[in-house]
Amino acid sequence: MTSIPIRAAASVWLIVTVLAAAGAPSPAAAQDGSVSTGSEGALFLLLPVGARAVALGRVMTTVESSEAAFWNPAGLAGVDKNEIVLFRGDHVAGTATALTGVWGSSDAGSLGLSYFLLDAGELDQRDENGNYTGTITIRNHLGVASAATRLFDGMSAGVSFKVVQFRLSCRGICPDAGTAATTWAVDAGVQARPIERLRVGAMVAHLGPRLQVRNAEQADPLPTRIRVAASYDILRALTEREEVSGWLGIEVQDRLRDPGSLSVYFGTELSAGTDDVISLRAGYVVADLDQEDGTRVGLGVRYERFELSIAKSLAVSTLTGETEPVHVTFAIGL
Repeated sequence: MTSIPIRAAASVWLIVTVLAAAGAPSPAAAQDGSVSTGSEGALFLLLPVGARAVALGRVMTTVESSEAAFWNPAGLAGVDKNEIVLFRGDHVAGTATALTGVWGSSDAGSLGLSYFLLDAGELDQRDENGNYTGTITIRNHLGVASAATRLFDGMSAGVSFKVVQFRLSCRGICPDAGTAATTWAVDAGVQARPIERLRVGAMVAHLGPRLQVRNAEQADPLPTRIRVAASYDILRALTEREEVSGWLGIEVQDRLRDPGSLSVYFGTELSAGTDDVISLRAGYVVADLDQEDGTRVGLGVRYERFELSIAKSLAVSTLTGETEPVHVTFAIGL
């Protein structure tokens, strides 16, 4: 029994330390401690990972699931089994593939290891005469190690350490062949249930040193964000039936370094079943980037050790004039 207070104290200390560091300048900041907010690097970190996240309109700060490895790591504390999860989806910025392994225990907490690849595709290079000289390949890599635990009944905490890399490679003759930039970041968050049907959560995401592609003067800060969310099980409150639930959630996100550009997310999930479950999901996004605004829908099915989720964004991109293809998540319990 003594291990629970010790684990809780360690987790609280870690989260407080990380959140306090949010106010400190990064190693690449100016000598006066200021941080340039004119641009941000590694914007692929803001892309939604996982079909459930897409369908819920990114309302993930209160959600307990394996997808929490890419969102609020505190949500991993609710995973009490071992799982392997594969994510696949296409964005305007490229094709996204991710793999997560979670080792969960109701007593000792949960650990997760994840890898995310955003393949931005290939671009042919030509000289001033239009002759082909080479092909550039652009890929973004993300490695994540996560840990989460229940501090006490109704409250969880988690932290993720991430390695972020941008890589540009070339076949042929290219001016910027072999360009690569690597940095690290931390996510830290908490979740709580003040009452039975209410879930709240808060976190800081993508906190770390600047991404330096060319030199320190041109290094860009990471897109560090603060997220606060709440969700309520309206259907269960009305029916008192354990086999159905109807969560309605709202999440607010803002920049840490330059606050005032709020994004608001709405999500709802209607589920039926206890062991085997089917879920209908929908979300709506009002973001600081206009091309993200719009509706999302999705479906989730869990049967025995297997779980499949699909999601579709109905928002029309202002860049391509089209909607994104379907996002898929497949999980298997071990």
